[in-house]
Parts: sequence; structure tokens; C-alpha cells
Amino acid sequence: MRKFILFPLITLSIFGCAVTQGSYKRPARSLPEEHKPYSVNGVSYYPLPRNEGFVQEGMASWYGKEFHRKKTASGEIFNMYDKTAAHKTLPLGTHVMVKNLSNLREVVVRINDRGPFVKGRIIDLSYAAAKGIGLIHPGVAKVRVVALSKEVGTAKLGNTYRPLVEARDFDKGIFTVQVGAFEIEDNARRLVERLRVIFDDVTITPYTPCDGKTLYRVRVTTSKGLTEASRIVRKLEYLGFSDTFVVGL
Repeated sequence: MRKFILFPLITLSIFGCAVTQGSYKRPARSLPEEHKPYSVNGVSYYPLPRNEGFVQEGMASWYGKEFHRKKTASGEIFNMYDKTAAHKTLPLGTHVMVKNLSNLREVVVRINDRGPFVKGRIIDLSYAAAKGIGLIHPGVAKVRVVALSKEVGTAKLGNTYRPLVEARDFDKGIFTVQVGAFEIEDNARRLVERLRVIFDDVTITPYTPCDGKTLYRVRVTTSKGLTEASRIVRKLEYLGFSDTFVVGL
């Protein structure tokens, strides 16, 4: 059931910075449909069904003129001067606030593309968005990504109108953590044997994408909330499994 919350209007300050040439080169990627799983360089990704309440910390990069006017995963034409971003699993169209943790600058962007498909990076910002938080010169920086609730209308309170925001409890639901995906089933089974020393619940889930090649997805545990699933991700990262991510079931 949907819930609605009234929020006061908030003004966001965006800070500029000096521009330097060059941007991070993004690998080639497929163009997935909005909510369907997709595969890039042999790794499968599963878009999350919801976004509100989502918080993630990690490294951000940026992309610019090399991809300017090219099609994004959403079907839109990429404009490096718009404040947009690429994310592997958040629903396309999601608005997120990205904070550069080194200088505390913030920018609000809309997810319209998939990526970055580089180990250890969680979001790829457009040139304009990267400029707004001082990311152009360093190229990469640690950020916090917070998904924003969707405004669905306005409500009159006294003599003023306030935004009516749809809020979903993202921490409720069933989640699992994917550790890897393999084209060769024996490789998946070898990983399962390693993981069963640590986790009681380890499964292999076959998936056949549009190209007809079956991928064997290795997942661990079933969690009743994103918080619990995130703890499992951190445990796996500590053990050396750095490409894990949470999947909503």
C-alpha cells in the first residue's frame, strides 16, 4: 500500500568548480529495458524494483563529450550538460542526491543510464553533475548516493502549498545477495562450495537473457530487509568478494 508524506520545501545549493579536460572512459554496455535483468562483460545486473530509502556509499566517476549525444540505456540521448547519472541497479528515472564526501558538495541527478561497469565504482555522473560537486579534476571521489522520494502532487496547508511525496519503506521486503554469475555451471558450483563454509543458504539460479546464453547466478541468504542484506554485502566484501550486490525478490 502506498503512503504519502508532506515535506517542507527545501532549497539545494549547487557549487561550481574549475573545469579540466578529459573524463573517465566508460566500457561498452548493452541497452537494457528499464526493469529487466541485463548483462555486461559477463556480469549480470538486476534493477531494483523500488528506490525510496536507498542509500549507498562508494566511488563515483564521470563521463562527458565522448558519449555526448549518444543513446543511454533509457533510450534518451545523453547530454553532458544535463544533471544525469548512470547506476547499475536503481530504477531508471530515479532522482538521487549525490554528496561528495571530500568537500560535502551536493547535486541532484536523474538516473537515465546503466554503469559504471568498473570494479569499486557505484555511480557515473554526467559532466555537469560532476562539475557541480568538484569531481572533474580528481576524476573519482567517494560519494554518498541517496534516492529521493517522488513528488506526486501538492496539498494546501493553511495559505501555503506543500509537496505531497510518495514514500515507500524500502527496508521492508525480501532481498538476497548475488555474489557472482557464470556462463559455466561448474564455476558457479565451485563458488557455492566455498560459500557454504560461511553461509547456510547458498543457491544457484539459472537465467537466460536475450542472447540465449544461460548464466548461473550464485546468491546467498534471504533477508527480510535491505539493512540486513547490506550487512551481508559488507561481510562478503571483507572476505574479498567485491562485486556483490543486493537483489529485490
